[in-house]
Amino acid sequence: MSLAWGYLILAGLFEVCWAVGLKYTEGFTKPLPTIFTIVTLALSMYLLAKAVQTIPIGTAYAIWVGIGALGAVTLGVILFQEPLSALRVLFVTLLLISIIGLKMTSS
Repeated sequence: MSLAWGYLILAGLFEVCWAVGLKYTEGFTKPLPTIFTIVTLALSMYLLAKAVQTIPIGTAYAIWVGIGALGAVTLGVILFQEPLSALRVLFVTLLLISIIGLKMTSS
């Protein structure tokens, strides 16, 4: 796996961090969660920018968003007791398949 793909995976993981961090900021009224969210957002964007120097923007962006969405849904269920229906599992699975497909078909 190239360095660009490593950057992209890390960028997606940091996206999960800032997306979930938003919930803890309570509208940016909590200082520590707000700082965490801003720092992880900046790291995510920086790593995405590094990744798209090599990976096509359409592929990188879709995978970045997909990793963030998968992580946010998963942590939403675990941390915030968000509902998990059969249809929700189906669509998250389709998202995962799409991410894998984009990776496998990228050059």
